[in-house]
Amino acid sequence: MIDIDGYLAVLGVARPAAPTVEALRALHRAHVERVAYENIDIHLGRPTGIGAAESVARIVRGRGGYCFHLNGAFGALLTALGYDVTLHRAGVQGTPEDTAGAAGDHLALTVRLDGERWLVDTGLAGGVHEPLPLREADYTQGPFTYAMAPSVAEPGGWRFTHDPRGAFMAMDFAPEPVELSSFAAEHVRLSTSPESGFVRVLTAQRRDAKGVDVLRGCVLRRIDAGGTDERTIDSADEWYDVLAGVFRLDLSDVDAPARAELWHRVRAAHEEWEAAERR
Repeated sequence: MIDIDGYLAVLGVARPAAPTVEALRALHRAHVERVAYENIDIHLGRPTGIGAAESVARIVRGRGGYCFHLNGAFGALLTALGYDVTLHRAGVQGTPEDTAGAAGDHLALTVRLDGERWLVDTGLAGGVHEPLPLREADYTQGPFTYAMAPSVAEPGGWRFTHDPRGAFMAMDFAPEPVELSSFAAEHVRLSTSPESGFVRVLTAQRRDAKGVDVLRGCVLRRIDAGGTDERTIDSADEWYDVLAGVFRLDLSDVDAPARAELWHRVRAAHEEWEAAERR
């Protein structure tokens, strides 16, 4: 069982009377605006699971997560609200060198409604603001343009291409339904391997109708129709204020020593990155 009422309260959305496209759009918008994509628990040394009930409980407590948490929870909520939801094995390509296809490092959702299928993805790191129909076309949402097309790498699946200013290039997902538990081993790898981007860099991201806010380490960016505004955060107090204010994250369960240690490690990593950039 999941806490549906608590979840909807976080989203600020009333329980839909019926599973409609309009309600799906409203739920999706609220989710990406109010629940951050973030990996802070990895950097706090707090292992998490990806079970839907656990992820919903995290969200109700004022936290977020990455795709396995966010889409796992959102898929469970939509199912509880009467939507026909399918979970898919997917893969995200961050650079041109990355191999296309559904490598399993991402969980994608589709919803079948009124004879049409929709890509529903609240875990795409500042990706879509609203669901996209599975129709080959370009789509504009706010300042960003996306594309949907049949996947060449995953026959029967689909490929989502991100705006060039996005945090990644594209995402392919396979057509076959999968269980959330099938991502458990990949979750362990992504959250523990020194080679994982989630382990190397702390991030928080939040999408809204006009753009996206992105925190990577100490660097905060706002990307919108006006371009990209970037600044470096130099103090722990400001950094935690940004996490609470911009990203709506409740870190009240992190005590003062843990906060100090986390900031020290994030700042040290930033200074190391700056030194490497100067070489």
